[in-house]
Amino acid sequence: MGKATGFMEYVREEEKKRDPLSRLGDWKEYTDPFSTDMLVRQGARCMDCGTPFCHMGMELNGLTSGCPIHNLIPEWNDLVYRGRWKEAFDRLVKTNNFPEFTGRVCPAPCEGSCTVAISDRAVAIKGIERAIIDRAFEKGWVQPRIPKKRTGKKVAVIGSGPAGLACADELNQAGHFVTVYERDDRVGGLLTYGIPNMKLGKDVVERRARLLEEEGITFITNTEVGKHITADELRKQYDAVVLCIGAQKQRDLVIEGRELDGIHLAMDYLTVTTKWLLTGKKEETFIDAKHKHVIVIGGGDTGADCVATALRQQCKSVVQFGKHPALPKERTDDNPWPQYPLIFTVDYAYEEAEAKFGADPRQYCIQTKKIVGDESGKVKALYTIQMEKIVDKHGRVIFKEIPGTEKVWPCDLVLIAIGFEGPEQPLLQQFRIETVNKKVKAVSYKTNVEGVFVAGDARRGQSLVVWAIHEGREAAKEVDRFLMMMS
Repeated sequence: MGKATGFMEYVREEEKKRDPLSRLGDWKEYTDPFSTDMLVRQGARCMDCGTPFCHMGMELNGLTSGCPIHNLIPEWNDLVYRGRWKEAFDRLVKTNNFPEFTGRVCPAPCEGSCTVAISDRAVAIKGIERAIIDRAFEKGWVQPRIPKKRTGKKVAVIGSGPAGLACADELNQAGHFVTVYERDDRVGGLLTYGIPNMKLGKDVVERRARLLEEEGITFITNTEVGKHITADELRKQYDAVVLCIGAQKQRDLVIEGRELDGIHLAMDYLTVTTKWLLTGKKEETFIDAKHKHVIVIGGGDTGADCVATALRQQCKSVVQFGKHPALPKERTDDNPWPQYPLIFTVDYAYEEAEAKFGADPRQYCIQTKKIVGDESGKVKALYTIQMEKIVDKHGRVIFKEIPGTEKVWPCDLVLIAIGFEGPEQPLLQQFRIETVNKKVKAVSYKTNVEGVFVAGDARRGQSLVVWAIHEGREAAKEVDRFLMMMS
């Protein structure tokens, strides 16, 4: 695969990023694509490694290792190296319904388990993937695939995020009539309203939605199942129903001062911002960071997206609080290859904050004790204390407060980005779906209700876009078996 000695001759090259300060002036994607020469070199670095761990797709020590949809990575790396782009595209779409999404927003667990990464920096798999699909659209290779035969069976998919779209795509290609219900005004779920434009342009999502529609999928937006149409009505109209509703119940912060004005959940902030960018109108619920001191509570990717968004809204300052210590610069002994590497990185948002304010916005091992407001009920300060992470003799992780490290942070806007608790319950209750540990209880994607299936974050918990695509594909297989047994 690739050039036999390519991994020794060429170094890893990254996608070019636009200048951090200049990109703060717009909401466009922050990366520029690879040049063809760079792509050929990166494809050449792919080793004939015998066992390509890059597409094994499993969890090791709770972390995703390799590609969950088992992309044929060595094959299309080799084809790119040889300039056979159309064949590379054909191999890519055998396993991935939406490489234009994963090529932009996936954290690339495939690269973490790349064999080259044992002793060197991994092959730039994610960048090659994006380049293949972007070229395919440019060259007109991506064309509507109209099913030749229809089964007459009808399926309702609730939710148009990556799991719902992947499931709908597979079922449509199998010949079933598929209708996707989306409660928001646009298709895409978190692809549209959860991931900022800087990481995933909404034109990319809309392009795919139009293609799926041309292929025969019906999208019904602004319709909330359980409210505008009941679960029972849906089950009567369709032969099968697939719940791809995500894990959208946001985890809130239980703390003194939470009721103050100026404290918001992260996804609410990101959603109203994207709606403003798409429509040009600021809703009453619009949240603006302009000229404000912003504090983001939560050290994950959603928190980073809040940082990047606040910067573009011209905040006065921005700080992100994380519960854990900073990650090491190299793998530790308990995080060996081919596990996903838990190492220190500088995300796009942090590059931008450092360029704007001269420092990385992240604060580690910090706990918020209370939030205080002014006489009008608006947030004005946040009280914290530093924590020490200790592993006791039983291997349990304990966080202890460090006396004397108390600090007061002036702030005008607080964004809570501490994750999600699971799927929203009212719809599940209407379907009479059983849950366990705040997730839908399912066996082979089947719920306890006959003809009702589940896929994505609602089944497995908050996860990656690539896992959602995997879930949608696998659920579609089970739905297809169920429908064919009915015939």
